[in-house]
Amino acid sequence: MKVMLYALSTCAWCRRIKRFFNENEVEYDFVDVDLLEGDEKQQRRTELKEWNPKGSYPTVVIDNEKVVIGFNKDRLREALGL
Repeated sequence: MKVMLYALSTCAWCRRIKRFFNENEVEYDFVDVDLLEGDEKQQRRTELKEWNPKGSYPTVVIDNEKVVIGFNKDRLREALGL
């Protein structure tokens, strides 16, 4: 399973998702978009908006198929099969 988290370093909900993933031993990749610069930052924002047109954080993409926007433990558990 491939899990990608689009986050902000200053976002409390993003930190909660990271903690949730770690506590549930979910392997994931993440990018703190606010820490990027220039073209890389714009590229990641464009990727995010393909999955979440509002561009809000946190956004979790699972297997390039499922998207969970915001921190919702029940939706995350269901999407991840936990």
